[in-house]
Amino acid sequence: MELRFTIEELSKVSKELLSKFDKKIICFYGPMGVGKTTLIKAIIKELGVVDSGNSPTFGLVNEYHNAKGELVAYHFDFYRIENEEEALDMGIDDYFNSDAYIFIEWPEKIAGLLPEDSTKIHLHLIDENTRLIEY
Repeated sequence: MELRFTIEELSKVSKELLSKFDKKIICFYGPMGVGKTTLIKAIIKELGVVDSGNSPTFGLVNEYHNAKGELVAYHFDFYRIENEEEALDMGIDDYFNSDAYIFIEWPEKIAGLLPEDSTKIHLHLIDENTRLIEY
């Protein structure tokens, strides 16, 4: 499926995507600057997360909680890892076995570790204000 959207439509698109996710492990593919983090921030907001949502580029993973303090999601950014061993060392399998949503930027860096049934979202830049999602 495809979705074309602008930044003003992020909330609507986030709701639509959440309604279509079969699995809680969602992989975001696309070039630097296409809006992966922005889309994930909008999705976690729709999930009721009270944290602001930032890219975990340097820490590799962020945890997000709702107003009750319950864990809602993990957000990974694997841009800076060198190999899959680094993801294994941080316990990626334990995260995959949690009940929380798992949002992954740069999943191609851990392609061999991803569950086969994870959801794949490809973002494409159409113009400065418009993006295309394929999933």
